Amino acid sequence: MKKIGVFTSGGDSPGMNACIRAVVRTGIYYGLEVVGIKRGFQGLIDKEFIPLYSHSVSRIIKQGGTMLHSARSKAFRTKEGREKAYQNLLDENIDAIVVIGGDGSFTGAHIFAQEYDFPIIGCPGTIDNDLYGTDFTIGYDTAINTAMEAIDKIKDTANAHDRLFFIEVMGRDAGFIALSAGVAVGAEAVLIPESPTDINTLVALLKENYNKKKTSNIVVVAEGDDAGGAFKIAEAVKERFDQVDMRVTVLGHIQRGGKPTAMERVRASRMGMEAVKALMAGQRGEMVGIVNNDVVFTSFKQAIKYNNEINPVMLEMVKILS
Repeated sequence: MKKIGVFTSGGDSPGMNACIRAVVRTGIYYGLEVVGIKRGFQGLIDKEFIPLYSHSVSRIIKQGGTMLHSARSKAFRTKEGREKAYQNLLDENIDAIVVIGGDGSFTGAHIFAQEYDFPIIGCPGTIDNDLYGTDFTIGYDTAINTAMEAIDKIKDTANAHDRLFFIEVMGRDAGFIALSAGVAVGAEAVLIPESPTDINTLVALLKENYNKKKTSNIVVVAEGDDAGGAFKIAEAVKERFDQVDMRVTVLGHIQRGGKPTAMERVRASRMGMEAVKALMAGQRGEMVGIVNNDVVFTSFKQAIKYNNEINPVMLEMVKILS
């Protein structure tokens, strides 16, 4: 192995740049050439290759987003698109790839690796923390801290005006951000896709709080909750509890940006380094993860098929501590 490529794919997440930096500098340390592939799988097809050197990744460890950019690729979902991508890799003499992304990215990588027997190692880059095979994904820690800081500020206004706030955070299929941020800010309720939401039960809780003179309340809602997003749930609550002054805030993409936390930078750097070392050791078709502070490798097939599970103790904490 003499030359490796690296790209980011899917939604951006804080810490991706730290991971890119680690891949580049680890590759150089072991005498490899490193090529950056811009805009993910689409860049493979369009041959957007740039040589990366040690100085190319200077100072990016603290930056959010991704210096290599990211994009969705309809073309890569076709046999013709993947064939063109493979030919471009051969033309560039790239022997292996590190892909940083989520389940969609790993699905594409798994198909490509199987079709062309091409060495690929993945690093889990997604704020959702929903990939099986790692305790924390790249971006998750920063996202929950961003959400926590925003909700803390909203809580000041809630207290000042005796208001009920419904705050929607990202999490279309997973409630990890909502649950961790909710516990961190002392939310009265957290609504997530993994746990059915009963509006009547929620209303009863809020009424009980108001009867106890707890006049400001925070409800954190994951966007994929089964009862709907924050606006829909707020409307349903308003129909049953119209004497309360309520507001809705959607945090949106603010959770995907910003400087990565210290833990994020360390974790992403470790994953990037281990990805390169794994390729050099002959591993392929696997995602590098960290479980109980130990590096583990999980096949793309397993990482995609299974999901991280919500710890029920966290839901219990919300109920008891609120």
